[in-house]
Amino acid sequence: MKAVVALCALIVLAPGAAFAGAPGEQFFERLSALCGKTFVGQVAAGDAADEAFRKAELVMTVAHCDARQIRIPFRVGEDRSRTWIITRLDDGRLRLKHDHRHPDGVEDELSRYGGDTVAPGSADLQRFPVDEESKALFTRLNRTVSNTNVWALGLTDSAFTYELSRPNRLFRVAFDLTRPAPSGP
Repeated sequence: MKAVVALCALIVLAPGAAFAGAPGEQFFERLSALCGKTFVGQVAAGDAADEAFRKAELVMTVAHCDARQIRIPFRVGEDRSRTWIITRLDDGRLRLKHDHRHPDGVEDELSRYGGDTVAPGSADLQRFPVDEESKALFTRLNRTVSNTNVWALGLTDSAFTYELSRPNRLFRVAFDLTRPAPSGP
């Protein structure tokens, strides 16, 4: 009997046990399978404010994956300041945060913003409404327009998409997963 209780406790406390088989877990595992690969993308939706993104080479590398976190540096031309961080939470949800760095590695004041999934989503799509911590950051930096942001990550066999949406704003980048690119410096 003690062995059964100990085994049940281990299952409950094991990282990932709470969301085994859930859509977020499936999404996380599918994204983890891309670890070490680099992909080129293009703007799939945007407006005039995104012109620099349209002109630049857009590259993502699924660079670091472990049981709890996936880190994806996103390069816009020579600008290597952005990394998307997807984290598994103990309650079955996923968290998306944006890490922005200066060329010397110092964290930008506009960094670590994002949100947690609030709905199960699917193995192909996860949505991350802005969290309270990010709203406070945006307010402090006079960027309150971002207080209604919703980010989405999509994953099919042929494409990975990153999307930012809010009223009167839609930005989406699509990466071709059928043609991995050489990893660069």
